[in-house]
Amino acid sequence: MTSSSDRSLTVGIEGPKTYDIRTYGCQMNVHDSERLSGLLEEAGYVRAPKEADGADVVVFNTCAVRENADNKLYGNLGHLAPMKTARPGMQIAVGGCLAQKDRDTIVKRAPWVDVVFGTHNIGKLPVLLERARVQQEAQVEIAESLEAFPSTLPTRRESAYAAWVSISVGCNNTCTFCIVPALRGKEEDRRPGDILAEIEALVAEGVSEITLLGQNVNAYGSDLGDREAFSKLLRACGAVEGLERVRFTSPHPRDFTDDVIAAMAETPNVMPQLHMPLQSGSDTVLRAMRRSYRQERFLGIIEKVRAAIPHAAISTDIIVGFPGETEEDFEQTMHVVREARFANAFTFQYSKRPGTPAAEMDGQIPKEVVQARYERLVALQEEISWDENKKQVGRTLEVMVAEGEGRKDGTTHRLSGRAPDNRLVHFTKPDEDVRPGDVVTVEITYAAPHHLLAEGPTTAVRRTRAGDAWEKRTAAAAAKPAGVLLGLPKIGVPEPLPAAEAPACGVGH
Repeated sequence: MTSSSDRSLTVGIEGPKTYDIRTYGCQMNVHDSERLSGLLEEAGYVRAPKEADGADVVVFNTCAVRENADNKLYGNLGHLAPMKTARPGMQIAVGGCLAQKDRDTIVKRAPWVDVVFGTHNIGKLPVLLERARVQQEAQVEIAESLEAFPSTLPTRRESAYAAWVSISVGCNNTCTFCIVPALRGKEEDRRPGDILAEIEALVAEGVSEITLLGQNVNAYGSDLGDREAFSKLLRACGAVEGLERVRFTSPHPRDFTDDVIAAMAETPNVMPQLHMPLQSGSDTVLRAMRRSYRQERFLGIIEKVRAAIPHAAISTDIIVGFPGETEEDFEQTMHVVREARFANAFTFQYSKRPGTPAAEMDGQIPKEVVQARYERLVALQEEISWDENKKQVGRTLEVMVAEGEGRKDGTTHRLSGRAPDNRLVHFTKPDEDVRPGDVVTVEITYAAPHHLLAEGPTTAVRRTRAGDAWEKRTAAAAAKPAGVLLGLPKIGVPEPLPAAEAPACGVGH
């Protein structure tokens, strides 16, 4: 593990250097980027202002699950090459899954890159940057196994009140479309006491909502020899005073057992929300994907969750056009979507992931066929999402106020936030002051496919410790001297990534 003294070498008499981290892919990468920010700030760097021409250090935290991931990376690196030539001392680092996979290829294709590091040794970034500066040559260091659990590293959280808490890393599944196990390694679980200690520390700082994070989050316990460890962890979260909302992502149907459903239903601060990746409704395709459940098992889980938690909002991931998928297979997926009635779905057109078995399979589907099926699926899900949202009209909901989730809030004089089931709610701005992290009570008056409206007056406002934390953090950022911009926190549950970036493997598989 990198020592604190090692991480303090990067700032000299010329003053603090700025950094910019560009993140691609799943929630695990987003969480890793918070760690990278924490490492760099502990080493003396400051985040570059958004309006600045360029940072002294640019870090790409990469994803390897899309077919064109490398093209996207090298295109971005190419744009930076002339800037680096014009700015002596500027450094570029590449980490994450693509770095773990391609290793020396990155420096060969982009020799102006200074540092390449992998998924297992993100704690080395400050030392590798310093070494590259001193030795005037690229530093490529890829660890084959985890050096330190990421949660032991410093963190710069993007939100004042919502936080990711990683409970495991790696994955023991062998899905044929997914390269994550090869890049993140086998599952390693944190000790429950360490997880709860981190949660309690976060709550003490003002955090009121946490999202438990793992590549296969509900397999937690397989490394500890306890098949009910995840449900026990959920119940333990219910005993943390001041923790108002608990979420988790992403589970796997294979490991979704009745004790987890019971823990969700019986633990008041575990939210009525579930992301359950389907990938395909066809048993034939699921077998080819090497998914260890079938349609009947998946729908059985949905039925049990709805029986125990009637108002649960269930979302999913679906891949269209997997090799060998027939029209009949696709219709089975449409059938499951109709039966499950997901609140929303991340839908993907299959694309080859280099290094995965599926990339070499026979029966690759023509692009135009995949596109046509994809459009049919999206149209069906849009219809269902709207119908399900209409059922919320007339309900009174507690909404946790967010920041930055309502792009039109300024012109509509509304605020935005998340309901307990994570639906996005836009509501009329109340007369009294409301801060991100506070909780308002509103009645839903209108539903759209992807959001709800509460157009009447706010019936209650509850000021919270989370709102206090946001206010304190915002004041501290505003008080920083010019040139040292920490940035305002992005408030809200760590938000779902847009469908164009959210992978169909990794977290959400």
